[in-house]
Amino acid sequence: MAIPSVPQLRHTDAGNFFLIAGPCAVEGEQLVMRTAEHLTALADRLRIPFIFKSSYRKANRSRLDSFTGIGDEKALHILQKVGRSFGVPVTTDIHTDAEAAIAAEYVDMLQIPAFLCRQTSLLVAAAQTGKVVSVKKGQFLSPEAMRFAVDKVTQSGNPRVVLIERGVTFGYQDLVVDFRGIPAMQAFGVPVVLDCTHSLQQPNQSSGVTGGQPALIETIARAGVAVGADGLFIETHPNPAEAKSDGANMLPLDRMEDLLQRLLRIRQAVMSF
Repeated sequence: MAIPSVPQLRHTDAGNFFLIAGPCAVEGEQLVMRTAEHLTALADRLRIPFIFKSSYRKANRSRLDSFTGIGDEKALHILQKVGRSFGVPVTTDIHTDAEAAIAAEYVDMLQIPAFLCRQTSLLVAAAQTGKVVSVKKGQFLSPEAMRFAVDKVTQSGNPRVVLIERGVTFGYQDLVVDFRGIPAMQAFGVPVVLDCTHSLQQPNQSSGVTGGQPALIETIARAGVAVGADGLFIETHPNPAEAKSDGANMLPLDRMEDLLQRLLRIRQAVMSF
């Protein structure tokens, strides 16, 4: 299933999964532009439809002193520059009703965070912008319950919805992915993306900094492609150890190409059945 129409989305005839990727947060223009240039060129070579993602502000932080952003307007202008410079769609997450219209001036897709996927007014506000709305499944919800998130967007006059699987809470400090959820949510008639990095988070650490298992990114991604996910969400950074947000979960940028090439071989095998 193809992603709904997004300006300048390329290579939709290739039969590949689409990719949502970028650094967790906008840390600065140089890093964002460098990462976007690398990913755009890679997606072109591999004929993978690509959407650049980075958060202009981080609202859900464990500690008060955690990095939240470089300033909303500055970060949004950087995201807009990515879209204009490289001709790719751009997405970012929003957290309040008012942010929907603001962010929609700069990006092509609005992402609803998992903890807010039941927030009716936020979903309606995002829908009313006319942008594609991607909704992360709450860690506390069944796949079947996401039908109501889809309904809130579509019944507000916007048929362009994407759902993102990002794991289910398993105990206090772990997440697991139930891959049955991918076809279950595809049954709603919308594209379903597997978030290969946030699914490996280890929340609620005593340090107040979320941990992760990045060594398993490929394992999760392979399984997602094998069961037919329409897209993959992979946060990446040139040097995750120095990232200001979610460094414990991101894939090093220089490992993205090898990973995608292996995943494409799995996709080709799946498509041959």
